[in-house]
Formats: sequence, C-alpha cells, structure tokens
Amino acid sequence: MTVTLPLVLVLVLGVIAWAAIKFLGIRMWAAIVIALFGFWLAHTFLAPAVESGTRTGVHIVNGKHI
Repeated sequence: MTVTLPLVLVLVLGVIAWAAIKFLGIRMWAAIVIALFGFWLAHTFLAPAVESGTRTGVHIVNGKHI
C-alpha cells in the first residue's frame, strides 16, 4: 500500500483541527489550520464527494429537491 505525502498531510491537519476544537476551543490559529485542511482536502480523491455532499446539503436547506 502506497501512502502519498498529501494523504499524510491531510490526516495530520485533520488531527490538529480536531484537537484544536476539542481541547482548545475555536481560536484564530485553529481556524487557519481548519482552512488549510480544506485546501489540502480539495486536492485529494475525496474532493468530488465533498462537493456533491455540500451541494446536496444546500439544496435540502433551500427546499429544492434534486
């Protein structure tokens, strides 16, 4: 099994974001780490699933059925 650097960085940033929310509360640096996690996530194979889920959620909130 090959693990690529972006995958490792996504996991590390995800753990940092979770720890910041869980133990430190939301602060400016935590928000920056979470934003960086989003940018890294956008470059992974999960990006289409995240985009699709976000669009579906927005449609549900707006009352539009797909």
